[in-house]
Amino acid sequence: MKKLITAFFMSWGMFCAVPCPYPHWDEDMRPMMVALLPFIGLLCGAVWLLADHLIRLIGLSGLFAALLRACVPWLMTGFIHLDGYMDCCDAIMSRRGLEERQRILKDPHTGAFAVICLVLLCLCNVSLFSAWDGRRALALLFIPAAVRCCSSMAVINFKPISHSSYGKNFADGVRPVHTLIPAFTLVASWLLCLFIGGSFAAPAASAAAFAAILHCRRQLGGMSGDISGFAITVGETAGLLILTLTGI
Repeated sequence: MKKLITAFFMSWGMFCAVPCPYPHWDEDMRPMMVALLPFIGLLCGAVWLLADHLIRLIGLSGLFAALLRACVPWLMTGFIHLDGYMDCCDAIMSRRGLEERQRILKDPHTGAFAVICLVLLCLCNVSLFSAWDGRRALALLFIPAAVRCCSSMAVINFKPISHSSYGKNFADGVRPVHTLIPAFTLVASWLLCLFIGGSFAAPAASAAAFAAILHCRRQLGGMSGDISGFAITVGETAGLLILTLTGI
C-alpha cells in the first residue's frame, strides 16, 4: 500500500502543477505512476468543477468567464500537456519524412505550426465555453479522467519512439495490473458520466483521445509523452464540444 501511495504522489508531482504534499520518488514505481494518471485527471476535474461553481457563485459571465473555464485544466497541469500538443502539431504538420518529424518533435524550439494550432485551440475552447449553457456541469469532473485513461494505457502498452524517455527500462517493469487500473477507471468514468452526470462527454472525449493517439503513432513512429499530452488536450476539447453542442 505504501508503494501505491508513493506512485500516486509521483504521478501528482509529475503531471499536476498543484504542489505535491508528499514529494517522494521510487524508480521501480514508474509504471504504476503512469497507471494512476487517471486519478490525477480526477483531481484536475474536481478543481475544474469547483472553478465552474465559483464562477457562477461570483456571477461572472461572458467571454471572461469562458476564458477562466478554458484555462483551468491547463493551469492545473502547468501547461505540460499543451507543450506535448504543440510539439506534435509542429512535427506532424511539417509533412516531412519520419526521421525529420521525429527530430522536430524533439526540437525545443517553437515552430509556426505549434503557435497556429495553439491559437486555434484556445479560440475553440473559449468559444465553446461562451456558448455553453451550464447544463450537466458534472461532466467536467469525468472528462479529464477519461482522456488520461487512454493516454495511460497507450504509454504502458505501445512501443515508444526510439528517443522517448520511457524506453526499455520502463517497459521491463510493466505488469498486467498497470493496464487494468486505467481500463477499469475508464469504464467507471463512462458510467458515472452517463448515469450521474447525464452526459456522453467522457466517452466522446476518450474516443477522441484514442483516435489522436493512433494518428500520432502512425505519423511519428511510436508512442511518447508528447503524444500523450496531445491526446489529453484534444480529448478534453472533444468532450467539451459534445457537452456544448449537444447538451449531453
